[in-house]
Amino acid sequence: MADGCLRRRPLRSLWHVCCLMVLALALVPRSAAAEPWPLRSDPYVTDIAGVLPEDEESRLRAELAALRTETGVAMAVLTLRSRSDYDGSSTLAAFATGVFNAWGIGDGARNDGILVLVATEDRELRITLGAGYDQGYDVLAEDIAARHFLPDLRQGAAARSIMAGSREVMARIARQHAARLLPEAPPARRDGLPAWLPFAVIAAGIAVVAFRRRGRGAKGDPTLPTRRNGGTRKDRDDRVKNRGGGEREADRPEGGHSSGGGGTGRW
Repeated sequence: MADGCLRRRPLRSLWHVCCLMVLALALVPRSAAAEPWPLRSDPYVTDIAGVLPEDEESRLRAELAALRTETGVAMAVLTLRSRSDYDGSSTLAAFATGVFNAWGIGDGARNDGILVLVATEDRELRITLGAGYDQGYDVLAEDIAARHFLPDLRQGAAARSIMAGSREVMARIARQHAARLLPEAPPARRDGLPAWLPFAVIAAGIAVVAFRRRGRGAKGDPTLPTRRNGGTRKDRDDRVKNRGGGEREADRPEGGHSSGGGGTGRW
């Protein structure tokens, strides 16, 4: 009888240890186990959501590689299921900017890289532009998202949307910027009003607020570049961060940087 009890005790102890291990694993926060950003499997196309057929993915990769060769502009396309698989606590724009900067997309001197991010389960997309793009390209990115990505996404044709939308981004943003041309105005709508008008009104309001703030607090700092004296969004962003002790150039990964510009779409 005593021998039977002694044999059962090691088994009970082993059972208790296994239960404690399972409980400990269950209590590990999901965010601690997950990667903060998607892992980049390819310089041009990272299809984590698996929405691109192999032939179309290869075709898109070849077109993005040709864009890089011909213009120097690096553009990456990322598909994923949900931001909650990574850092789901941030906004879409902040998440896409974080991915852009973590990957270091594009040339670090020009900051003209582009990221197209499509989250299929979240039903949202983001076109994120490098800090070297003028704010006029944000309006164009919003137009491309609305007119060339969203219609096919709403019909469940994710691959067709990504192919068509990415080609518009290459033609109307990447190549326009590489040729040092001003961003083109989006076409007019059927009601006669320009499609870019709502975005232009918002941009104008932001510009007025920024001008007033600059007039109040930055009059004594002529070193901060503005669009009037030829500065870009990157120039001012870097100067303020380096002066204020924030993220410095040396702390960033090699490659391009984004200040959060671009366009968003949801379906």
